[in-house]
Amino acid sequence: MTKALRTLIALAVVMATPVAIAADNEALFAPFQTLLERHLEETRLPGGGLVSAFDYPQALQEPGTRSLLREQANTLARFDPTELEGKAETVAFWINAYNYFMVRQILTEQPDDELVSSVWDYGGRINPLRDNVFQRALFTVGGERYSLDQIEKGILLGDDFEQKGWKEARVHFAVNCAAVGCPPLRKTVYTARNLEPMLADNTRLALKTPRHLDIDGSTLNVTSLFDWYREDFEQEAGSVRQFIRRWTDADTGDRANQTDRIGYIDYDWALNRPQNFPELGDGQ
Repeated sequence: MTKALRTLIALAVVMATPVAIAADNEALFAPFQTLLERHLEETRLPGGGLVSAFDYPQALQEPGTRSLLREQANTLARFDPTELEGKAETVAFWINAYNYFMVRQILTEQPDDELVSSVWDYGGRINPLRDNVFQRALFTVGGERYSLDQIEKGILLGDDFEQKGWKEARVHFAVNCAAVGCPPLRKTVYTARNLEPMLADNTRLALKTPRHLDIDGSTLNVTSLFDWYREDFEQEAGSVRQFIRRWTDADTGDRANQTDRIGYIDYDWALNRPQNFPELGDGQ
């Protein structure tokens, strides 16, 4: 074996080995933060809610996008998540990882060289012959491959976090699956310092939009998240209505409790780009 070949092998091993990078979410996710600042649009609604849209075409045209995605991916691939300390730092890290990997997926894989219209274009509901994007182990942290489902359901909402007292139903209002029906993606990454206020804020803001909560006479219409993950909300607050009461204003909470039935709002899986939000005025 030549000296040059030995050097190349050694470098490859170093690059594939998790390293002790300071567990500071602001530093770890600086490239993702830059992408959010450049291409995410947040808009407050008249009723006090918030919607956000990521301008994927703009990001794809931006010369620096590929290098930012590459820098972020390399940082996470080499970061050892066992360096994370405590609930806030750890939960913030995995929320950021999920949100970054989702954006990266949209920006790096365009079937037939076209931006997807929905995450289901990758496979699953619309195209059952292709793999479901949430179940594909495409994303590397600390040298290990993860799927989006593993990050959300296996880590953030998994047994280990539950046993530690870290499981948090509001995570459903923080992770963003790149769809119009999702709670808003935020322009600021989650950190140990801002985790609690941002979880509270995003839950309240989402529940002030008709995509997530609408009271129609005696019917409480809520996002399908409350149907798919009912057990998480019931475990945390006792019931869906009690969770809503905890994270909405007193009047909305009272009205919700007085309804006779719960209905579930059809989830809008269209890609969360500006053109798909009529309230942003960018519709075609």
